[in-house]
Amino acid sequence: MIQAVVYAIPAFVLFVVIEALSFHFAPDEEERGYDLRDSATSLTMGAGSQVVGFFWKFATILVYAAAFEYLAPWNLDIVGNPVIAGSAVAVTVTLFGLFVADDLAYYWFHRSHHRVRLLWASHVVHHSSRYYNFTTALRQSWTPMSGLPFWLPLALIGFPPWMIFLQQSISLIYQFFLHTERIGTLWRPVEFVMNTPSHHRVHHGSNEMYLDRNYGGILIVWDRLFRTFQPEDVRVVYGLTRDIDTHNPIKVAFHEYADIWRDVRAHRGLRTRLGYLFGPPGWTADHR
Repeated sequence: MIQAVVYAIPAFVLFVVIEALSFHFAPDEEERGYDLRDSATSLTMGAGSQVVGFFWKFATILVYAAAFEYLAPWNLDIVGNPVIAGSAVAVTVTLFGLFVADDLAYYWFHRSHHRVRLLWASHVVHHSSRYYNFTTALRQSWTPMSGLPFWLPLALIGFPPWMIFLQQSISLIYQFFLHTERIGTLWRPVEFVMNTPSHHRVHHGSNEMYLDRNYGGILIVWDRLFRTFQPEDVRVVYGLTRDIDTHNPIKVAFHEYADIWRDVRAHRGLRTRLGYLFGPPGWTADHR
């Protein structure tokens, strides 16, 4: 299992320092910059997610390995398959296919975690900061986000687990650099195809027009294709529609689970209770 994200941590720290210094020496009144307590919470959440993620990914790799070994009709391992490994064209095509498949899987994984409340309870951690900087990228969940079924088809097609995890890591490293206010819009063709800081700022907005938009990982074409794209227009207000007003990592990690439990206990009827579990965030028995 290759975890390129772990090796990228020193680079993440370096860019956090660079970005923080840029706000110190070249402040911008329209940008929020950094807050020490907020950044400390984000870094704490990131460290905890690495511990939790290690054990979860160990279990996930076993499932992917079984699917690859016993169910996949093809072997798309660019190292283990001599037919592919012996052709530069075959390697290139295989890697491109993996890139596209991984990015599409991420889009639906990400979209589902915004539209199903039980999944949102994990992902909400990443959106809980009122600031938008490189430390925000590291504010991750302490509970396993259910990514296994979204990437399982890649193993069933024939991509070995090590390739799947490596591509996931590449995507996460790319997305780290989206979390900044210091970069405006890029060249128009880049903005059309790629996910950029401008597009991802929209995704982190609590403005009504920005809610549930721009789910893409590396590419933004899926949002354009599935009609979830929104360009950056009015100034983005970061955070949640109902902010939690805490820097306590325990509350940041588990507050939505507590709210779900409260709503389920407070209502009767299987359909209503399932609505509070699997309906979209904000779903209520009175406004379905």
